[in-house]
Amino acid sequence: MKILLDTNIIIHREASRVINEDIGTLFNWFDRLKYTKCIHPLTHEELMTHSDPVVRETMRIKIGNYNTLKTIAPDTDEIREIREDDNSRNDEIDTSIVNELANDRVNIIISEDKGVHRKAKRLGLDQRVFKIDQFLETVVAQYPELKGYQVLSVRKEYFGNIDVSQSFFESFREDYPGFDKWFKKKSDEVAYVCYEDDEIKAFLYIKVENEDENYSDIQPVFPEKKRLKIGTLKVVSTGFKLGERFIKIISDNALQYNVDEIYVTLFDRTDPQRRLIQLLEEWGFLHYGVKNESELVYSKKFTDVVPDLANPRLTYPFVTRNSRKFIVPIYPQYHTELFPDSILNNESPNDFVENEPYRNAIKKVYISRSYEKSLDPGDLIVFYRTGGYHRGVVSTLGVVESVIKNIPDFNTFKRLARRRSVFSDAGLDEYWNYNKYNRPFIVNFLYINSFPKPKVNLIKLTKSGIIAKAPRGFELLDDGAFNYLVEIARIDESCVSN
Repeated sequence: MKILLDTNIIIHREASRVINEDIGTLFNWFDRLKYTKCIHPLTHEELMTHSDPVVRETMRIKIGNYNTLKTIAPDTDEIREIREDDNSRNDEIDTSIVNELANDRVNIIISEDKGVHRKAKRLGLDQRVFKIDQFLETVVAQYPELKGYQVLSVRKEYFGNIDVSQSFFESFREDYPGFDKWFKKKSDEVAYVCYEDDEIKAFLYIKVENEDENYSDIQPVFPEKKRLKIGTLKVVSTGFKLGERFIKIISDNALQYNVDEIYVTLFDRTDPQRRLIQLLEEWGFLHYGVKNESELVYSKKFTDVVPDLANPRLTYPFVTRNSRKFIVPIYPQYHTELFPDSILNNESPNDFVENEPYRNAIKKVYISRSYEKSLDPGDLIVFYRTGGYHRGVVSTLGVVESVIKNIPDFNTFKRLARRRSVFSDAGLDEYWNYNKYNRPFIVNFLYINSFPKPKVNLIKLTKSGIIAKAPRGFELLDDGAFNYLVEIARIDESCVSN
């Protein structure tokens, strides 16, 4: 397997100062998988144009650790069309890098450059071009036996019990003078933290601010509202979707404290910071203004929200009763794997540590051969954990993002399902080949929330008339049945609008 590394990846790897903490994990995976690390001859040219002569000399020496492509692929017709839109030398180099993939001289590209990704998508090659976090997510799902480290679940911890001297916090020290002093003053306050082999990989601090908060350092000045501030947020890519886990935690806290808005201030100086901004934008945060004339301010409305049916992420976690509602079964062996927050009383939390990407993810995959396939984005899904009259229970609410039907072959099916499904490759193969006359389809959905314990079992569901029997495949719930289910299952209605 030949991997072509863009210039920004080489700079991250070989810089004397750590710019991107994800880079060590990335190269560790390259070594485990025995991938050949390649660079384009034009990458060498770019590195030699650095303004610092010491950096140029360092790069000249270290570039020998990579396989420089010996020849340059001829431009395809599509590449020649793309070159007509190139406006700079950087654009030309991006196109040349993508051209190697278009000619199948390399298998994949790793790049943090938006231009490279945009051009690959234009050529239909976007499934073979990865950002660092995308690549890590893919290999962790594809080669779980090789991950070689334990990612523990996110947990609450007092600041005073967290080692602020860890290198994880170095970027905060650079951006915020006096960070260590501020951190120590917070010793009795609580943050969310995640470790990998005793090293911090994710950190979140949030606080509620009331209407009388002073926002004079933000322009335009915030109007008076109750807000949840994301005070400190950082996630190092590990392939375990910790960023999405934090989005869920932030949303849950915003609902709990009944705030009007969520906001965060952050810089966009580095690739990890820009990737964090992309994550926030994906989940509905909008650029609002600036703080102290330098930090960006992003905010998200959290009251009187009209759910976006076409793109539910933008208004997550809000959904509407005006959508169609379905109930669908999920077997016990997959249930708590996919929904660790929906764990039952008779299951051990120790068996469901969030050390798989699909456990942390809000975006999840459900695979089905149901004869009912007419789901649309914005439709609600109630998940029923099978188990008979007493142990079969409704546990979880989700919302449909998209449905993929008429999948042409197994490789496409595996590529679409693997990263966010509970199934192994062997499990996907078995599911695909179970009935060649009724191939499975894929439902991409967002996890909204878990129902409180004790959960409503099949006896109560049938006696109350919500369903006649245990569901097989996707079955439509009428408005009356769903509304009664919301009542007896004590579903949190703060995110379900009328």
